[in-house]
Amino acid sequence: MFHGKNKALTFSYDDGVTQDRRFVEILDKYGLKCTFNLNSGLLGTANLLVREGVTVAHCKPRPEEVAEIYKNHEIASHTLTHPMLPELDEAEIIRQVEEDRLRLSELAGYEVTGFAYPGGGVNYDSRVAEIIRRHTGIKYCRTTVSSRSFDLQDNLYEFRPTVSHHKETGEMLRLGEEFLRLVTDTPKLFYIWGHTYEFDINNTWAEFEEFCKMMGGRDDIFYGTNSEVFACLGGER
Repeated sequence: MFHGKNKALTFSYDDGVTQDRRFVEILDKYGLKCTFNLNSGLLGTANLLVREGVTVAHCKPRPEEVAEIYKNHEIASHTLTHPMLPELDEAEIIRQVEEDRLRLSELAGYEVTGFAYPGGGVNYDSRVAEIIRRHTGIKYCRTTVSSRSFDLQDNLYEFRPTVSHHKETGEMLRLGEEFLRLVTDTPKLFYIWGHTYEFDINNTWAEFEEFCKMMGGRDDIFYGTNSEVFACLGGER
């Protein structure tokens, strides 16, 4: 159970970009919790991305800003420089993950133990997951493969989120309403992931805030970061 509750809601957002500030304000307003997955080797850089024909900012906060921005949430690893891990040898996978984890731990002021695989498409495999499990201090790894389910999973090193906020907006709303109606005697988890710069593509900030308002403030839901949720389940299952 999640601190006496059978339902939990958590968010996981990647890349560590300046849009996270606005996102944190929304989460804090409704008492929601998120894990932010950062690339420590890219902090302080400024770039533009073209997504769906729209140019959006992809700028990273400076290292000295990290602790303050994410103080009410969790900081997790996303590798040093965002490579496709299945293409790397074992030593480089370990370096990318463990060095990032250690750098972020120093910035955060606590031990970072979470991770999200970087990149789209096939961004992980069982070899990569096993290397991370055996040779780093990471305790869980989030994939980008949606489960569309609230059921718990046995393998926390190849963890599948419920849904992507941007790629599956309609499904996220449907699942949110289903989750609110759900009455269960067993633990269930609603896990949403994405990138906050995606809200700039179609200016969907207001719509997402309405979703957060709908999901927040429920007595039967535990709102926690990824680590807080997984800790309730006893770590690796």
